[in-house]
Amino acid sequence: MKIIIAGAGEVGFHLAKLLSYESQEITLIDNNRESLSYADNHLDIKIIKGDATSLAILKEANITTSDLLIAVTSSETTNITVCVLAKQLGAKRTIARISNSEFIEHKDEMQFDKLGIDELISPEALAATEIEMLLRESAFNERCEFENGALTMFGLRLSRTASFVGKSVKEAAAIFPEIHFVPIAIQRFGTQFTIIPRGNTVFKEQDQVYFITSSGGVEELYKLSGKVREEIKDVMILGGSKIGEKTTKSLCNHNFNVKLVEKNKEKAFELADILPKALIINGDGRNVELLVEENIDEMDAFIAVTGNSETNIMSCLMAKSKGVKKTVALVENIDYFQLSQSIGVDTLINKKLIAANTIFRYIRKGDVLAVSQLNNLNAELLEFEVKETSGICNKYIKKINFPRSAIIGGVIRGEKGLIALGDFKIQAHDKVVVCCLPRSISEIENLFL
Repeated sequence: MKIIIAGAGEVGFHLAKLLSYESQEITLIDNNRESLSYADNHLDIKIIKGDATSLAILKEANITTSDLLIAVTSSETTNITVCVLAKQLGAKRTIARISNSEFIEHKDEMQFDKLGIDELISPEALAATEIEMLLRESAFNERCEFENGALTMFGLRLSRTASFVGKSVKEAAAIFPEIHFVPIAIQRFGTQFTIIPRGNTVFKEQDQVYFITSSGGVEELYKLSGKVREEIKDVMILGGSKIGEKTTKSLCNHNFNVKLVEKNKEKAFELADILPKALIINGDGRNVELLVEENIDEMDAFIAVTGNSETNIMSCLMAKSKGVKKTVALVENIDYFQLSQSIGVDTLINKKLIAANTIFRYIRKGDVLAVSQLNNLNAELLEFEVKETSGICNKYIKKINFPRSAIIGGVIRGEKGLIALGDFKIQAHDKVVVCCLPRSISEIENLFL
């Protein structure tokens, strides 16, 4: 695919990096010579210095023959303008990064597609949504929904109390007469090796395991894992960033009790006006005495979303030491995910990775409905819609020549999520969730063409 990325900032560079690994033809446009120079030295891509809203620059990037334009500059207005121009000049698809989430909430009403914008994404809004989902199921450290929860992916670390530690996948499944969950990926403690589990794969203590569940599967997972479902009601958020603001607003609207700590006095007063349902505290969240005074030990969850990754991680560790059940830290450096098993923070999130997951479904072949890269795992979750011409249509799963480095997690038929085993027959219009390692992605895509 010919892909043009406008904006060489954090999100743009990260996207260019991920896409260049997949042998896509990438052109990166930015006004900042330093950002472009860094990208040019580290990635095998074409760079163009200039204003992405310039017709001459877009034509130099061969916009007329491009398959996808992604506008992710820091300016919402620039991104929208670039997409409108690109569409008029012949770009097949356009994606604009925005900061005003109202545009996403009312995109059908505003009919942005008629302006030339196929998709709007807000990394901050996506991160806030992910944080809220994590708080709803406190025992799990990762969560991703498909088709409004018809199927849900959960990630958790196996403790000694988990009843299936030491058992194989087949033995664990036999504990329940009806199967409402299936393991799709495992990472052994202390390693970077991703396992796609089979029936004889044995669960071990401290494994990070990812499951796909249908209705009823969550309760089964709680029982099997030895985790206790604890209600999260009182939440402290460190940092009045856009993510902090959006998360606070959403949580307050869902009846959570939220305290937001913001260091900047002017910003704190501004947030107090915007977020009347939350308690805004002007202070330095790195000050342990301040957090103790604000009863951090009585909080159910602590969310750190300042602009400094190290501050977020350290404050979460401090919150954990005070007995807070659930901690979430925003990190900018994806390399930190490799430490997530050992540093003691329940969940690390990265807005660049979240944005990339949303954009990646436009890169994949076949009718891809959703894509999610699992944190710190060399694996992807893909949701495909089966066409009548697809290679797997009207076939039993056990008869499909599926690569060993991939697994079907579940199938959504109509509005119902199903855990599909060997005797399940795939039909046209089914939505199939697949977990696969990078080496098998191309093979999987071809099955759904």
